[in-house]
Amino acid sequence: MHGQAENWGPDGYAAARLHLLNEKARSGPPRRSALAGLTDDWLAGLFAAGAPGARGVSLVAVGGYGRAELSPRSDLDLLLLHDGSASDTVSALADRLWYPVWDLGLALDHSVRTPAEARRTAGEDLKVQLGLLDARHIAGDLGLTTALRTTVLADWRNQAPKRLPALRELCEERAARQGELQYLLEPDLKEARGGLRDATALRAVAASWLADAPREGLAEARSSLLDVRDALHLTTGRAADRLALQEQDQVAAELGLLDADALLRQVYEAARVIAYAGDVTWREVGRVLRSRSVRPRLRAMLGGGKPAPERSPLAEGVVEQDGEVVLARAARPDRDPVLPLRAAAAAAQAGLPLNLHAVRRMAAGARALPSPWPAEARQQLLTLLGSGRPTVDVWEALEAEGLISLLLPDWDRVRCRPQRNAVHLWTVDRHLIETAVRASAFTRRVSRPDLLLIAALLHDIGKGWPGDHSVAGEVIARDVAARIGFDPADVTVIATLVRHHLLLVETATRRDLDDPATVRSVAEAVGSPGTLELLHALTEADALATGPAAWSSWRAALVADLVKRVSAVLAGQAPPDPEEVLPTAQHERLALEAVATGAPVLSLRAQPEPTAEPSDDPEPLGVELLIAVPEQAGVLPAVAGVLALHRLTVRTAELRSLDLPDGVDGSVLLLDWRVAAEYGSLPQAARLRADLVRALDGSLDISARLAERDAAYPRRRGVVAPPPRVTVAPAASRHATVIEVRAQDAPGLLFRIGRALEDAAVRVRSAHVSTLGANAVDAFYVTQEQGVPLPGEEAVAVARKLEEALRA
Repeated sequence: MHGQAENWGPDGYAAARLHLLNEKARSGPPRRSALAGLTDDWLAGLFAAGAPGARGVSLVAVGGYGRAELSPRSDLDLLLLHDGSASDTVSALADRLWYPVWDLGLALDHSVRTPAEARRTAGEDLKVQLGLLDARHIAGDLGLTTALRTTVLADWRNQAPKRLPALRELCEERAARQGELQYLLEPDLKEARGGLRDATALRAVAASWLADAPREGLAEARSSLLDVRDALHLTTGRAADRLALQEQDQVAAELGLLDADALLRQVYEAARVIAYAGDVTWREVGRVLRSRSVRPRLRAMLGGGKPAPERSPLAEGVVEQDGEVVLARAARPDRDPVLPLRAAAAAAQAGLPLNLHAVRRMAAGARALPSPWPAEARQQLLTLLGSGRPTVDVWEALEAEGLISLLLPDWDRVRCRPQRNAVHLWTVDRHLIETAVRASAFTRRVSRPDLLLIAALLHDIGKGWPGDHSVAGEVIARDVAARIGFDPADVTVIATLVRHHLLLVETATRRDLDDPATVRSVAEAVGSPGTLELLHALTEADALATGPAAWSSWRAALVADLVKRVSAVLAGQAPPDPEEVLPTAQHERLALEAVATGAPVLSLRAQPEPTAEPSDDPEPLGVELLIAVPEQAGVLPAVAGVLALHRLTVRTAELRSLDLPDGVDGSVLLLDWRVAAEYGSLPQAARLRADLVRALDGSLDISARLAERDAAYPRRRGVVAPPPRVTVAPAASRHATVIEVRAQDAPGLLFRIGRALEDAAVRVRSAHVSTLGANAVDAFYVTQEQGVPLPGEEAVAVARKLEEALRA
């Protein structure tokens, strides 16, 4: 083909390249290799035309191009190597090579060096050295290229003890910057941990002969990520490595996958293989380097030869050796089905990694446990789950070799399953382990820590099935708990915890806790004080394992208040009726002042934090805002609008008419709200009151002010949010109708909701505002003017009008 390539102009190569990329029958490694070969022929032709018969100069592909792995929009990494004998000729040749590449709009990373310069640069720049490890001859003096390859490889092996730690540090810095590929919703296929750069680093470690990565599945994982990158380049037309949300469906279609979730699972599976291989490899590198650091004289003093490694018993069939957990010589995985759990529990308790060969030996000889499990197996699983942070790495080692799927077949449905919610940091399977880790810190505060740990492990197991994951999860948890060997009573508790693992936080943040129906419904669902205790701990562990936006001192305080009220009901006490709750002295004072002045009266009072220690809480408890205002229309939108203008976030909002003392005419509306500053300090109460007076008399146009602010600070373009949804919660209260609003959180959202409810001629009794990431989930207790719940059809009509107003 070289003869044809010599006559190719840029248009000829471009046409051949386009034809190759449009061949649907050829994709993956064959297409990447063919594209590299096509480019080789073109560049070889340019080289031959620019330096016919030249000696002492060669054209070399390095990096990904050197590995013959060209994605559709990959850079061309080229080195023009020369012996220094004809620098003028080399300069002209470089122009003949580089300009045609640029003319086609291809990205080019190029250099012109002598072998000595290349070797010196590689010694100074680790990235250059990594690229040269994949050097491949394209054209010119083959001997020159071969000599450079030999020299660079020898330098790499000789300098490995010094350069490998630097490479590991480079990988760790990149991981800290880019995150873990196997958990990101918009991952960088190249730079994130477990991505293509890490796969290249593992190749470099293998080339050093100092250690080698576990090879099973590694090449396939790397090829899988390259396939995704190819599809990303083809669908976007750009040299992109980040798999953006808006492009995932197209990329999935290009790869013939069902949908974007299937695409992410494929990416996560590949990333997990590469990340685990990296963990094992770097551990082995550290072990080898430590052993080499022992001075020869010391070795001689210890006996002249290499001392036998010490082995310390950890459990039956399990020992520690060289900082890892390995199997004892007498261990028989084929005859000891509990051995994987025993070894994992011992490793987690000791805070040590499981040796790769030990895990593979156990996987090769493993057989399924009988049903129900032996008591020892159940205890070892509980020990593993209760070991805290070390549980994560040990669990991943078992999962990498298929042992988790053998122990818990239902696990496969949640393995590497993405969660398309910005609140969640992890895939479903990792979130379950993170929840168990968090729950392990709460085992001292519950009477049945074993049930807590199992419920933590299984609470989201239903996410692999259609429908409500809590309902599906209850069925699966019941089956798994029985198989593990819990008795029927304990199985029922575990199933209840899984079914209602969201109950406390959703009720506390979205329902009126002063409404007896709220507390009674939770008490009926939970059933017993022991289950409530476990559910409280599971709720906190689940939220902490979700991400920083899912838990806060505010949510913790609300949940604790709900638990206290439910505990009282379960102990036989009746919840107080909100109609019978008497106003406090402060409430009466504010109400009387509002009647006397005919204007709103405000009070801002800081609330104590649950702990005295400083906190980076994303949702602090904030301050209590009390407002008494002569009863009139438009109070809710007016207050919400003023708070939005002052950048105050509303946590909870309660509104009710206050009974005044005998002899005092008039009617007063009392607002008891919890607010926090979005940033900066709180405004003065006098400023809030002045703006509220203007908002109520119509001289402050809140809509216009909010629109001006939005126009001055336009929001960045991003993923289009789903439309708002408004529903009526059935039988949530006998005092009011509960309307739930789910929408994209934005400044002024509560103002828009309040105005829409005023337009619908309903009274708002209380509001419960909750924000999870970018999503607002608010509940409004509304009544007719007479203070009674709305009839069914009217409630649905109000919800529909509110939804239409928010969509406008």
